[in-house]
Amino acid sequence: MVAIAVTNTLVYDVSLCINCEMCIAVCPHGCFAPGNGVVWLVRPQDCMECGACQKNCPTAAIYVESGVGCAEAMIKAALRGEKEMAPSACS
Repeated sequence: MVAIAVTNTLVYDVSLCINCEMCIAVCPHGCFAPGNGVVWLVRPQDCMECGACQKNCPTAAIYVESGVGCAEAMIKAALRGEKEMAPSACS
């Protein structure tokens, strides 16, 4: 038996990638990286579900259910004077 932990709603269909690298440019946690002809999803566990990658993907290769969880975590981090929040704060 294999246990798979789901930490967020990020789904990436690499077959739809046209290598525009917009997801790399907009992802605040570096979840995506340049690959050989396509972008690679290298740190999916760090996704804070902000939705920037999905909104900027011209081929709809990325789906993420963005919501207020990340906004709440970012506000709390700002109030504490932290530069960044932990991706797990958006769970």
